[in-house]
Amino acid sequence: MKKRRKKIFVAMSGGVDSSVAAALLKERGFNVIGVYMKCWSEGDYCTGERDAEDARRVAEKLNIPFYVFDFEKEYRGRVFEYMVKEYAVGRTPNPDVLCNSEIKFGIFLEKALTLGADFIATGHYVRKIEQGKISLIQAKDKNKDQSYFLWRLTQDQLKHALFPIGDYTKPEVREMARKFSLPTAEKKDSQGLCFVGEVDFQEFLRTLLPSKVGDVITTSGKKVGVHDGAHFYTIGQRRGIGIGGGIPYYVTKKKIDTNILIVAEGSYDAELYKQELIVGDINWISSKSPKLPLKCEARIRYRQPLQKCVLKNETDTLKAIFDEPQRAVTPGQSIVFYKNGEMLGGGVIM
Repeated sequence: MKKRRKKIFVAMSGGVDSSVAAALLKERGFNVIGVYMKCWSEGDYCTGERDAEDARRVAEKLNIPFYVFDFEKEYRGRVFEYMVKEYAVGRTPNPDVLCNSEIKFGIFLEKALTLGADFIATGHYVRKIEQGKISLIQAKDKNKDQSYFLWRLTQDQLKHALFPIGDYTKPEVREMARKFSLPTAEKKDSQGLCFVGEVDFQEFLRTLLPSKVGDVITTSGKKVGVHDGAHFYTIGQRRGIGIGGGIPYYVTKKKIDTNILIVAEGSYDAELYKQELIVGDINWISSKSPKLPLKCEARIRYRQPLQKCVLKNETDTLKAIFDEPQRAVTPGQSIVFYKNGEMLGGGVIM
């Protein structure tokens, strides 16, 4: 009796990473189905049609079935509207994190399983190890490691997930794309908003939320200008504040209730730095909280070098105390915890 080949639905974004992920799985003998997720179709900046076509061309080259799943309604309800609400109340969310847990490893995984999939696969740079519990390990290519965006994932989601390129560097992935003669081999990496495209985010946000003129005040209490809405700015931001005079100003605080923007004069102002922060909405990859207090490492933004810290228990939250003060700690952003290369989980900065 012929053994059934494992069926794997590959999330193909039209980029080189997911293209190579599909090619590797096909080469290894799996029954591979390519899927492009359509989540956005508005605006000149949207690259969806072009990306879907690139994904389709790769599927044709690999001689695998290809489908487009329309998740526009779900993406808008679960990710986009959440993002806009968070900005409106003064926080700076990370939509890519939510996009992974809700869309790629949420409804895409659910639909794939109902269609007979054994696994889904993505082009994320991360490694998965299964030894009783599933662990996520930083990718071989530390410059491309994307574990930061996956801290919300659960054991149930990871049980059905594969990450074929986590053991390779980006140059190796490019070389494999050439070896497989994939049409996306030389395609540049996307830097845009998850599923929306390459968009000037500050301008995009201004089409979604109302303008509201307010004062820009320094940490010493001096008014130095006006802004068009405190919710449009993020902690640590320098460009786009609209204050001249040759002094570099950095946003240190947003007072949403009074619509005041507090800025530091220069990047060394102590108000720009914090040694402690509170973490809410916590998820541990293992599904169980580690013993606290815990000495570990963390990053408060993607690609930030890992920082030593101690995690302590608070009521319904955690406190992260860093060895060194951290610049531009931003409420709404993700803090992600690591130990010996393993991504333990994360939470939202409060």
